[in-house]
Amino acid sequence: MHVAPVGGTAVQDHVALAEIELCGELIIAASAAHEERLSLGRIDEVLKVAQEREDASGE
Repeated sequence: MHVAPVGGTAVQDHVALAEIELCGELIIAASAAHEERLSLGRIDEVLKVAQEREDASGE
């Protein structure tokens, strides 16, 4: 078994951390939803798709 040495040599993958955070947001939204599944619109709302599109277009 290989154990990482003590001393902070861990590498942070910022993309993976962001994806984990988004998954967490979806899990929270799904657990609070009254319906069986989240609608596509609700998923976009949770993931802030419209906001990202606005930011990307410079508006």
